[in-house]
Amino acid sequence: MQNYTEIINKIKPELDKVVNFLDRELAQIRTSRASPVLVENIVVEYLDQRFPIKQLAAISASQPRQIVIQPWDKSYIEPIVNAISKSSLGAAGVVDKDLIRVNLPSLTEEYRKSLQKLLSEKSEQTKITIRHWREKAWKDVQDDFQAGKIREDDKFRAKDELQKLVDDYHKKIQDIKEKKEKEIME
Repeated sequence: MQNYTEIINKIKPELDKVVNFLDRELAQIRTSRASPVLVENIVVEYLDQRFPIKQLAAISASQPRQIVIQPWDKSYIEPIVNAISKSSLGAAGVVDKDLIRVNLPSLTEEYRKSLQKLLSEKSEQTKITIRHWREKAWKDVQDDFQAGKIREDDKFRAKDELQKLVDDYHKKIQDIKEKKEKEIME
């Protein structure tokens, strides 16, 4: 007899990946506080190649609403400034000697609401993916039950444990979303 917990344990790393992906995605959404994450993956065109800013410069948040980018080579300054101005960040880079300063404007109420909508959409997509993994595991449990590898009472235990696991991950998603919403509303 196969143990249904093997099937459940097999999907846990996938669920972790889904939640970690959401966390990284939401980190890139602009809040009222400056963060290097906001600009590090903006793609810069330099010498007919494409690089994220993090490969061309050191990035820091020196003040609550300012990001400082220090390119490793002066020739990167203009392409980085152009990439920032074309991005969805809503701010422009200002050259200050060998540095680029990006001053973030205050978020408007309308923009905050659109960010909250985006948060809801991304968290809902993540929940859908979590449910997909639950359905896959449940199908595996049912297939093993049909093949006589799992007993009937273990099948129902597996269903309960799968639902508990999904509920735990939904709670993690909700916590991540609420934390980001709080940052946006500050």
